[in-house]
Amino acid sequence: MNEITQIRKLSLWIFFIPLLAINFCLFISQNYDLLENTFFTVDHIGRSGFSIPYLDGSLSISRASRTFPQYLIFKPAMITTAIMLYYYWANNCNLVNKINQTSINHKFKTFGVLSAVLLAIHSIFLGIKFDLQIYKLFRRVVLLLFIIFEIIAQGILVYHFFKIKHKLRDLINKNFLILKAILVCILAAVAILSIPILINKGNTHFKHALEWNYFVGVILFYLLTRFLWKRTT
Repeated sequence: MNEITQIRKLSLWIFFIPLLAINFCLFISQNYDLLENTFFTVDHIGRSGFSIPYLDGSLSISRASRTFPQYLIFKPAMITTAIMLYYYWANNCNLVNKINQTSINHKFKTFGVLSAVLLAIHSIFLGIKFDLQIYKLFRRVVLLLFIIFEIIAQGILVYHFFKIKHKLRDLINKNFLILKAILVCILAAVAILSIPILINKGNTHFKHALEWNYFVGVILFYLLTRFLWKRTT
């Protein structure tokens, strides 16, 4: 099926583009001296010493990515990812409809497309400074809704695949379907358990470390998609 071929290709790009982007921004942030006295001199806010934020939470993804020149990498990468997410969820909707011989606009597509739109909005506004409290609240809400909608879309899609797994037995690797289900459950559980910590002040390093690892967890779903579907001709 053409949809499976497209999904396999898209899932790989959706995993690697944002992963490489945030880590390249981190590299620039920690090696800002390499660009000193050039047009791409790193903004002071975007500079940091060596650390492993996945473990120590020394800085946030936002701080590593929102200033010049890092945003030249981060914004295009995330907007490109958002576009690919749209096609990813649209292809999955078409695939499920083709297998079930229906023409339904499934909820996972709706939530998935909304998450893609929110990711694009968040990327566009990242680094733009307005000294308005409502603007800061807007950015936080957009990011939060992106995460919520993304997890909901992933969960509903996995649920659909479990419902029709007897029709997919020759197309998928069931072990990776189970792994995807486990991953979504872990992401949902971590999100719920972290709420009391996230809404309170303090614990900055924990929040930053959670941010880096959670982001990787969310896009890991797409890497598993690459191995879920068997190659088709």
